[in-house]
Amino acid sequence: MGKQVLSIILGGGAGSRLFPLTQQRSKPAVPLGGKYRLIDITVSNCINSGIHYIYVLTQFNSASLNRHIARTYRFSRFSDGFVEILAAEQTPENKNWFQGTADAVRQVMMHIEDFEPSDVLILSGDHLYQMDYSKFLAHHRATNADVTVSVIPTDHSRASSFGLLKTDDAGKIIEFREKPPADQLEGMRVDTSKLGLSQQEAAERPFIASMGVYIFKYSALREMLKGTAYTDFGGEIIPAAIGKYNVQGYLFSGYWEDIGTIRSFYNANLDMASIVPKFNLFDADAPIFTRPRYLPSTKVQGSCSITNSLVTEGCILNSVSISRSVLGVRSRVEGGSIVENTLMMGADYYQTLAELASDRKDGLPWVGIGENTIIRNAIIDKNVRIGSNVRILNDAGLQESDGDNYYIRDGIVIVPKGATITDGTII
Repeated sequence: MGKQVLSIILGGGAGSRLFPLTQQRSKPAVPLGGKYRLIDITVSNCINSGIHYIYVLTQFNSASLNRHIARTYRFSRFSDGFVEILAAEQTPENKNWFQGTADAVRQVMMHIEDFEPSDVLILSGDHLYQMDYSKFLAHHRATNADVTVSVIPTDHSRASSFGLLKTDDAGKIIEFREKPPADQLEGMRVDTSKLGLSQQEAAERPFIASMGVYIFKYSALREMLKGTAYTDFGGEIIPAAIGKYNVQGYLFSGYWEDIGTIRSFYNANLDMASIVPKFNLFDADAPIFTRPRYLPSTKVQGSCSITNSLVTEGCILNSVSISRSVLGVRSRVEGGSIVENTLMMGADYYQTLAELASDRKDGLPWVGIGENTIIRNAIIDKNVRIGSNVRILNDAGLQESDGDNYYIRDGIVIVPKGATITDGTII
């Protein structure tokens, strides 16, 4: 696509809905699927679509994201492609942090102007989907749109979580409402069979939702941002553009999930271990790129039972039972332990033999999961130490709770990065 298309990935705000996973990192840097980070999904979509000019906008806890981008996305020295972080910064014109999605793009407009693209692709850094943006761009240009919004049909239960829209028979957007309350939903109901859905599917999903994925003509984007004080694309820019600009809808028919909450993030990860996952990590035509770590193969010792799970490289499993779980790189699980319905993010390092001996002498659990421990329905962040004879089961069925070195959100127990759970602890 040459230099005609510039992609801007919005890193999001503080990621409070994903706390404590965002306690020490930005939302796009949250680990996913055992070996990736959220940002890898959107960047990989760009690369697989032939888009090699990518800015990532962020302002919260961006150090680990900066490291990941720098270590991972290095194009050939014979290419001028790039993936670069643009963090919020004070300038003589603006001394404020990003105030919203549109304001973030407005504040980096000087960098966009230097690039002089024909079109700007605006993406979110916390969505899980595989999309060929070249088809999206072709539709945008074929309709001579100033703005094109990628949309999906959705059902009544989820409709209020999205920006909803209506289109005319030519696909032009004629109405847009950002996250309308339940009492306004009926006014946004449409016949989605016109989008190609069967009558049954149309009855189940009678709303058209924005994916938060946009293509703007650069000239139109510049006008909209410079001529207004709007701070948000979904809530302000898109509704204001309807009637003044050619705003088109583009139907996306594949799997798409907003994984901005603990429950949606947890479910999306465990689904990757399903027999037929909704998100296909094994698509050779659309690989997901991430940082190569050059780790050894996973070692399975003794009598282990592993069912419906993803086990990434560099793990050490010793006579354990793993079911419907995702084990991240360098995960260590000791003898007799049971891990069920759990996302274990793994570790950033291996402990040396001397460190293991020192920890044992001091009564400190090793990084990983100790012996005869049972963990169920949990998220174990990186570099966590869980001792022996621990029970992480949430038998009380708590939905929300804060404890010593753990949190419960949506009924899921989360052990934050670097935490220690001592021998015999019951959660």
